Amino acid sequence: MDQLLDKAEATISLGLQMLCCRQNADARSFDKAAETLAEVGQVRVSGELLRQVVEAEGKRALALAESEALRPAWTVEDCRVTAPDGRSVRRVYVGADAYLVSLITDDEKNRRRGKVREKRQKRGKKARPLGRRKRGSDQRWKEIKAVTFYSEDMKCRQTSITQGNCDDLGRRMRRDAENLEFHRAEERGGNVDGGPWIIRQLDRRLNTSAVGLDFYHLGQNVHKTKNTVFGEKNPLGEKWVGEILHNVKHEGYERIWNDLLELRKETRGVKRKEVDRMLAYVSDRREMIRYPEFIAKGWQIGSGPMESQCRVLSDRVRGSGMRWDADNAEAVMALEAMEQSNQWPQYWKIAMLHNN
Repeated sequence: MDQLLDKAEATISLGLQMLCCRQNADARSFDKAAETLAEVGQVRVSGELLRQVVEAEGKRALALAESEALRPAWTVEDCRVTAPDGRSVRRVYVGADAYLVSLITDDEKNRRRGKVREKRQKRGKKARPLGRRKRGSDQRWKEIKAVTFYSEDMKCRQTSITQGNCDDLGRRMRRDAENLEFHRAEERGGNVDGGPWIIRQLDRRLNTSAVGLDFYHLGQNVHKTKNTVFGEKNPLGEKWVGEILHNVKHEGYERIWNDLLELRKETRGVKRKEVDRMLAYVSDRREMIRYPEFIAKGWQIGSGPMESQCRVLSDRVRGSGMRWDADNAEAVMALEAMEQSNQWPQYWKIAMLHNN
């Protein structure tokens, strides 16, 4: 069938391109994906060719999303829930975060090129000249930023990524919000880890009903203060953590602020410095510490859905010894973002029209 569909046999057929992308998503390497493809699909391609196919499709997915030819698979109308007062409302959440990907540096590429030349010299045979070397990264790690819009049950998701800066993510945030008709949702909630850059982009790009501080991240900071003030295994410290988190969850910002002030009176030196850090942390995020309000509305108070998206998106590009060119890593993750956003069928329909 591939021969009939691709009469010139000069390219890989669309069906095989899709299989390559599918197998790569669940593999730990391109070679392993090619091996699985041979066993399952009875089609043999090299790991290097499969890599080229996957990265090319990922870059095309990014370009289609940027041009808005690849659009979200849902709108806010698909996100209706029953509010505590019995009303049917459109409720959509938004989250943003960043994670690190390991890159191949320019120095590493130079060393690899040198080893290839040494092997060629030892072989003693004339070989085709090496192609032009792609420049490597100037740093070992690259931050990838992601934004996700999602429904209460997470069945509706729209995820976008970028290797660019905060403003690049902000532009994608606004683009997705407009395509989803985010402004039409009666309840537009945000749950984030409190990073200043995330807060800035949400304020600039979106008209949210309210943005909350992820309860888990608040808890992490409370535990950090507990370890410094009480010690890691002190029962009094564990009791203090339980009380302060219960109080802030049900009484909000004023209660945690007063609880920390009371603790500050009892501390000196390094311990007081840590309490001051915690006071500054909650003060900077006082507008986001609104758990009683969120709970009363039936809203989520955690950014778990966004955190899970970051783990899934980065899974294929993280592994022992993996090094990536930034654009190739972004392309591979773009395919996973497309899958998480339920855009897979739409993408291949567009690819089919393009091929025809």
